[in-house]
Amino acid sequence: MRRPELDQIFLTMLASQPEVSDVLFTVGRPPQVEAYGELKPVILDPPLEQLTPFQIETIALNIIGDSLWQIEDLLRHGSCDGSYALSDKARFRVNVFSQRGNYSIVCRQLNTSIPTLDQLKMPEVMRKIPLEKTGLVLVTGSTGSGKSTTLAAVLDCINGSKPVHIVTLEDPIEYVHPHKAATFNQRELGSDFDSYANGLRAALRQAPKVILVGEMRDRDTVKIALSAAETGHLVLSTLHTINAGDTINRILGMFEPDQQEQIRLRLADTLRWVISQRLAPKVGGGRAALLEIMGSNLRTQDSIRMGESEGKTFYEIIEASHSFGWRTFDQACLEGYEQGALTEETALLYCTKRSVVTRGIDTIKKGRGALNDTAGSLRMKPAPASPPDGKSNAAAATAPPPLLKIKTL
Repeated sequence: MRRPELDQIFLTMLASQPEVSDVLFTVGRPPQVEAYGELKPVILDPPLEQLTPFQIETIALNIIGDSLWQIEDLLRHGSCDGSYALSDKARFRVNVFSQRGNYSIVCRQLNTSIPTLDQLKMPEVMRKIPLEKTGLVLVTGSTGSGKSTTLAAVLDCINGSKPVHIVTLEDPIEYVHPHKAATFNQRELGSDFDSYANGLRAALRQAPKVILVGEMRDRDTVKIALSAAETGHLVLSTLHTINAGDTINRILGMFEPDQQEQIRLRLADTLRWVISQRLAPKVGGGRAALLEIMGSNLRTQDSIRMGESEGKTFYEIIEASHSFGWRTFDQACLEGYEQGALTEETALLYCTKRSVVTRGIDTIKKGRGALNDTAGSLRMKPAPASPPDGKSNAAAATAPPPLLKIKTL
């Protein structure tokens, strides 16, 4: 298989379904695409009903090309990351990995156009993030929850309004930013630097005002990111956590107990925003982004320094600051349900506290006049028909039984 043939396979797979997010090649299965969260097989010409190990290896070698670093990483660690481009038509983030002695390939399609905050329909409070001068901004969520897209929209907003130097450290480069008001230098792990920690150390000597770190994977990266935020840089990064409170605990958990006190103080002073994301299926097709947003104020700083306590949990702090644009996942789910974007089942599935969302949904239903009980459907039982002799129902009910007539011989 040659590179043009592989490009044609990719193009056919992308055209097979609308909104393809991932392309998968697995031994024993046909080529598959993921659309709206579901895997679907793709019929090629000639058809490939079951991919063989040789076919997978051929596809992997075409994707990796002559990158000795990726080949070494695959052989030593069992997986490697990379990127693949179909000229100007599509770009992919690729992971090749070993499973049961064979290789599998997962390609995540990357958007070639950079979305704006308006196009993503982000809350108004998100427009405060590009205005930050220094500090740490974290976007968290599971794989495929849209973290990179949100950060790309924030960077695009900075790019269009501030003449500053922006350095990005990515694995791989997902969105290629053009030079607007800002100057971009985008570096890719493996080809431009060997680790996030070393790349971040070098970035501090490259005179940036804004630094994007693709992911904070270890304590060294967290330490250098905090140092950069403390020395006048705006640092944007991601973590794989499920909500804002868990993000703080995950960072602290990277350090030994004797170091956590100092990290708490540094994190309380530098953290500006934590945005957690979940993608939920939307009514009518597509997916809706649910955001949990936590900013920085005296209460959050105190909870970071001293730890959470009753009445001072991050959930309660966010919930109480809803008037400032902050929101919990539960409030985001209720808003989506009220606007008709989410079904009741989806809202309960993607929320944090089901009891809170259940009460909120009942309140919304009552406001619409659709009560969730059976009181509104009670009806009086109709009276039985009058007896044929014309007596009333009451009289028929109280009348004595008729006397038996005995016929005598």
